[in-house]
Amino acid sequence: MAKEFTVPPVVFPSGGGVNPSVGNINQRRVPTAPFQPSRPPSSSSALPFMSFDMGSATSSSVSLGGSISSSAATGSASFEDEEPLLDELGIHPDQIWYKTRSILNPLRVNPTAHKDSDLSGPIFLYLSLCLFQLLAGKIQFGVILGWIVVSSIFLYVVFNMLAGRNGNLDLHTCTSVVGYCMLPVVIFSAASLFIPQGTSVARYAVAGIFVVWATRACTNLMVALADGGEEHRGLISYACFLIYTLFSLLVIF
Repeated sequence: MAKEFTVPPVVFPSGGGVNPSVGNINQRRVPTAPFQPSRPPSSSSALPFMSFDMGSATSSSVSLGGSISSSAATGSASFEDEEPLLDELGIHPDQIWYKTRSILNPLRVNPTAHKDSDLSGPIFLYLSLCLFQLLAGKIQFGVILGWIVVSSIFLYVVFNMLAGRNGNLDLHTCTSVVGYCMLPVVIFSAASLFIPQGTSVARYAVAGIFVVWATRACTNLMVALADGGEEHRGLISYACFLIYTLFSLLVIF
């Protein structure tokens, strides 16, 4: 037999309010507005927190522009006072041309042009000789460079042994002279491109002329630039003849 229970009726308030003593877990919390600082009562300024002083801004811009222009003027002036790049690297084209032109006269060589030795001209002549050899189908960059170094050291040792204590030839000057006197061999290398390969007699004859030219120029410069070489001119000429004969054979073969 089922037992009946009496359920009291539920009465809702007509005003829709909630009893403050009873918490409603389904009630949503209303989000509060973020904190806003109080603004001063000013109606004339649209941006109350941003105010500019146009006078100070103008003066600062003028000072900044003046400093930039002054620094630019200083930089341009300092750039104009700098030396050319070739002079900073120790390469003087006019001096190289002056020394090269002094070798072009096979009968008279100007020794005063070679008192200030440099290696820029010899390097240029070395590259020219390598280029002409390359046009002839011969890749000899390392061979020519090695022979120039060995030839310079050989002539330096021979000259100082012959001159004894009176010899004052340094290796830098010797390398410069040997390099500049390579000009006849370079010309011969360029001319050999137009000489037929079959005419060996003509090639040897032309090679002999350029070897004598280079030997005479190198000997005169060695004797004029260093002390103690005048009495040993024949032996110095023989050493120079061997050097430039070696390079001419390199061009022929």
